Amino acid sequence: MSMGMDISPVDLINIQMFAVRVVKLSDYRKQIAEYLHTKMTSVAPNLTTLIGDQVGARLISKAGSLTSLAKYPASTLQILGAEKALFRALKTRSNTPKYGLLYHSTFIGRAGMKNKGRISRYLANKCSIASRIDCFSEAQTTIFGEKLRQQVEDRLKFYETGDIPKKNIEVMKEAMEEALNATQELDVSAKKKKKKKKKVEAMDED
Repeated sequence: MSMGMDISPVDLINIQMFAVRVVKLSDYRKQIAEYLHTKMTSVAPNLTTLIGDQVGARLISKAGSLTSLAKYPASTLQILGAEKALFRALKTRSNTPKYGLLYHSTFIGRAGMKNKGRISRYLANKCSIASRIDCFSEAQTTIFGEKLRQQVEDRLKFYETGDIPKKNIEVMKEAMEEALNATQELDVSAKKKKKKKKKVEAMDED
């Protein structure tokens, strides 16, 4: 078929079928993305808040489980997914890779060329903390993930402007206080609901 010719009925049917298939694939992709977001929010809320659904899921998948990822040191997490490049570099005695799956994080893309390795190392440190909190914490919360994400944002800003960010111990203290307050509020809310339910049941019995 050349420019200017009418589309034949057979070609038109094929084009329509292809368009329908593209729409279905797009809808399926949205469903998968929603499922991934729901699953990651329940399994690793802080890691998800820090680096997003896809990168977090890839890290957990590569490690084998959230528990395995939590046991990895930050240096291993940093190059997770770049094992071939690492072994090749060790064999040829060349420069080792600066990042693996973390390369897909927006933080790496936003960093300047000379700071990509530094921010990758810093991000791996924060991901290691987030995964351990998600794995071993009893209460689910995104407060730590939000604080860790802000720390990475502040570190990027520090590389550009020189503004000194808060120390990690200060940020973690703030996060623990907020998490404790949130837990207490949930407990109070749960108690109120329980009392209200008992009250309704007593009224029904009367």
